[in-house]
Amino acid sequence: MRQSSMSGEAAGAHIARARRMAVVGQLTCGIAHDFNNILTVVCGTIEMLAEAVVDRPELAAIAELIDQAATRGADLTAHLLAFAHGQPSQPRDVDVNLLLRDAARLLRPTLGEQIEIDLALAVDVSLALADPHQLMAAILNLAIGARDAMPQGGKLNFSTANVMLAKNEAGAENRAMIAIGACSYGISADHTAPIFADLSLAADCIRPSHGHIEMGGEAGPGATVRIYLPRTTGSTEPPAEDLCHPRAEAGEAILIVEDDVLLRSCVVTQLKSLGYRTFAAGNAGEALTIIDSDEKIDLLFTDLIMPGSIDGRQLAVEALHRRPSLRVLYTSGYAENAMVHGGRLDAGIVLLAKPYRQAVLAKMIRSALSA
Repeated sequence: MRQSSMSGEAAGAHIARARRMAVVGQLTCGIAHDFNNILTVVCGTIEMLAEAVVDRPELAAIAELIDQAATRGADLTAHLLAFAHGQPSQPRDVDVNLLLRDAARLLRPTLGEQIEIDLALAVDVSLALADPHQLMAAILNLAIGARDAMPQGGKLNFSTANVMLAKNEAGAENRAMIAIGACSYGISADHTAPIFADLSLAADCIRPSHGHIEMGGEAGPGATVRIYLPRTTGSTEPPAEDLCHPRAEAGEAILIVEDDVLLRSCVVTQLKSLGYRTFAAGNAGEALTIIDSDEKIDLLFTDLIMPGSIDGRQLAVEALHRRPSLRVLYTSGYAENAMVHGGRLDAGIVLLAKPYRQAVLAKMIRSALSA
């Protein structure tokens, strides 16, 4: 009876923790949505300011500092959204050593002084195909879970290596491996509670990149989780920025639907500078009133998350019912579950993720209008 009671208590604690994590995830997505709105305004206005002071080196340098800070804020928000499963997967070539160093910096203040972190990174490890934000989320999730299972402190070891797997494992031989080893202080060898209690969230983050995760050492004072990712021969260098800003053609008109007043004003200003006629609405009701008017509208550019009973997806359905030739471009600080399945956007959905810059906005608008 005693053992049954303890098992019930453990199960209850696990359920309670899962519920807390779900609440934290919802809160994170909500905060990230608002923060991405702010960052979009910062990115858009600083671009305009930088163009205005291009002949003033001292002011141009200040504008560049603000731009760099906005970029760092955008990266941080992307990590948070991946941790909360709030964005679709976008796999690319990733330097896993660099990512683990970043993870260690993030984790040291989070885990506390009772948890040591050691890095043993192979200098020749290959680039891996992965979504960097979701991979970071998997690593953070595993590390935080290990911390909770080591109340008396312990050590986390991060290592990397190139490995060869059998042909029937994950459909590939060459893999880049990330190993996360945990050793708890003050726990006997016959301890039955696993240090890595739940791999499901981490596995969900890895799966869209065609990677997989394995556990070694199910219980006791030590355990190791290994993440296997496809190896690539690409480059981690970002592509050169294309500063081309495609402009409007033949008086094209765009209806912008955005409840954030500052962001709506910023987008209107940007699109007008590109030659588009613009109409603006703060919610679906206002947007449908404009849709029902005699005004020529070529594109609906709508946020997904809006106040009221009609969100951006529902607005687009209704708008297309009334104007079948209308083109639609969505934007959001994070992608809703209604548009993301299996870690990827639904077919036919064109989404401009916030924060974005004017060059990207111009290209996405042009692409949506030409579809």
